[in-house]
Amino acid sequence: MQAHDSDSDSEGGVGGVGQPPANNIAAVHALNEMRTAALRDIDEGGFSGFHLKLCFVAGTGFFTDAYDIFAINLASVMLGYAYGHTQGPGATHKLSNNQDFGLKVAAPIGNLFGQLLFGWLADIVGRKRMYGIELMIIVTATFAQALAGSGLGVNIIGVLMVWRFIMGVGVGGDYPLSAVISSEFASTSSRGRLMTTVFTAQGWGNFAATLVALVTVNAFKDSIINDNFNELTHVDYCWRILIGMGCVPGAIALYFRLTIPETPRFTMDIDREVQRAKADIENVLGPNGASATVYWVDPDAVVQRAEAPRRSRSDFIKYFARPGNLPLLFGVAWSWFAVAFYGLGLNSASILTSDLLARAGIGSTQSNPQTTLDIYRSLHTVVIGNLVVSVAGLLPGYYASFFLIDVWGRKPIQFLGFAMLTVLLAVLAGIYPGPHPDSDHRTKAEAFVALYCLANFFANFGPNVTTFIIPGEIFPTRYRSTAHGITAACGKLGAIVSQIIFFRVGSSDKKLKAILGIFAGVTLTGIGSTLLLDETMGRSLEQLSRENQRKFISG
Repeated sequence: MQAHDSDSDSEGGVGGVGQPPANNIAAVHALNEMRTAALRDIDEGGFSGFHLKLCFVAGTGFFTDAYDIFAINLASVMLGYAYGHTQGPGATHKLSNNQDFGLKVAAPIGNLFGQLLFGWLADIVGRKRMYGIELMIIVTATFAQALAGSGLGVNIIGVLMVWRFIMGVGVGGDYPLSAVISSEFASTSSRGRLMTTVFTAQGWGNFAATLVALVTVNAFKDSIINDNFNELTHVDYCWRILIGMGCVPGAIALYFRLTIPETPRFTMDIDREVQRAKADIENVLGPNGASATVYWVDPDAVVQRAEAPRRSRSDFIKYFARPGNLPLLFGVAWSWFAVAFYGLGLNSASILTSDLLARAGIGSTQSNPQTTLDIYRSLHTVVIGNLVVSVAGLLPGYYASFFLIDVWGRKPIQFLGFAMLTVLLAVLAGIYPGPHPDSDHRTKAEAFVALYCLANFFANFGPNVTTFIIPGEIFPTRYRSTAHGITAACGKLGAIVSQIIFFRVGSSDKKLKAILGIFAGVTLTGIGSTLLLDETMGRSLEQLSRENQRKFISG
């Protein structure tokens, strides 16, 4: 077996290839060779049944994450009708700015804490030990939201904010865990596609939330129309069903997450057991996928732990103090500062209002419903508009990334995505239709919806996908999950900032123009941060770690 650069350590008592070691130096050499061969098996292995299971298990979690995060976009409209209106004529049927802001920002704040916490813990106690815990948090908090109520001393919106924060912690933990587990099990040639497959479940989760909302609203059509205008009991049913259904995929995936094995890279480089990692690889890849190289083991030898770089605060500082490493971390983190993606995703019901969609020929409604029939039509139109965006923009973007991520590379796709988003958001800011229809109001509305879908396409055929993949590849095993958590947390900081912008600036027509212009400015800076990144396509994780991993084990 030829040597190949890599990362870790293991037990003593392991000899050379096919023969016992003459001394400790030979044993260390054998451990390095074993580690190299084990990593080579992963990097050059094909797509196995285990990888298919991994896509399902990790993808189902991301499906749940996206469903739970983006369902609030539609649920907040329903909550406005159920709890945000005043009695009698002139009822607003809308949550206050504070309530809307709190509901939409609670989960991203939880995400930020979850990404930092779970990312750090996964590099200490292991990917396997943490995988599944975050899903338990998500399922529990989602179920609690669906059953939330209010009383004299507590408001239902406040209760939902608390549970959405807790849910957000679990969702945040899923990002570094799923990314790192996927990257560490994947072969070099298909790593991008495998990680994109996992992340594409986010698009399907968003789509499913919209589809469930559509089915629920249509199922309760007659009941909503016959509701008391000041109570709207069946609209209350709708948002509870919409949120509560997010438990189902998470509960299905939970068992499988708990059975995912530890990644061989963690076993070798953190647990420092090369031999066990080699056996795990054979179990995962099957007898035909692993190397046939035989290593001699002395049964009477004293078991030793080989020495390899250990994670510590001083080593962390030393690693990122090396030339190029800190700018690389900053480049990924800033690229993931997802102001535009979450600004559009969490507020599409505020941007694509039922009135704007009606002018574009999608549905029929009025801006201030006066009857329960108006409320049904308004809900139906908003849901249809979100469904159009999901089908025409979000999902095609994910699949364009899937087909080209291991052909074009990560950097070109991210650069193109940021460039197109900058142009499209600037154009959207310029043509956003005002509240007073003019002679070409339908043309403007149709153009806006079409370009809005295109912007969502390039968000996913661009930085939304690549910023998930790259930090799972470019850092050494001992800091891979921590660094992914840091960069992902920067993404959720962008989500928080986007909601603060909506809260502080407002969502009137003129102010929405300004907000879209701000988003365009932020995406423009992403072009610069992309230039700081390394291209990761076709290179092993060890080659990308910016460390000399030949003879990684020292004894």
